[in-house]
Amino acid sequence: MNYNLPSHLSDLPIYRKAMDIIMLSRSISTYINHDLSYLNADGTEDSNIYFSGDIVQQSSSLAPEIINAERERHSDKKHKHLESLDKLTYKLYSNCKRLESSKSNGRDYLPILRGELKKFRKLQRSWMLTL
Repeated sequence: MNYNLPSHLSDLPIYRKAMDIIMLSRSISTYINHDLSYLNADGTEDSNIYFSGDIVQQSSSLAPEIINAERERHSDKKHKHLESLDKLTYKLYSNCKRLESSKSNGRDYLPILRGELKKFRKLQRSWMLTL
């Protein structure tokens, strides 16, 4: 990801945590996809494979929303980015919970990702006060 970042952004704890979440979700998704890519006995695919892609997509959207919120000058537009960030973290957390019921060995790593999301939410609350 190559964004034209303001120099202070890479120092923000919330941005660094978002980058950690991206890397972790990609690794978990790769592991889960390998386990779930096989067809079931009846020829259908495991529906949980889509949730593994969702966690990658949602986590990849965290950093751009942080960047957009930091760059935005108008508070109402800033709040839209903050709302979007809230929705993304909620969906990401929900999809982690769904994937924990999958028949993959990768599900053992999902509590780690959920723990990182909890830390992200704490950072998010304090970061929002600085905007």
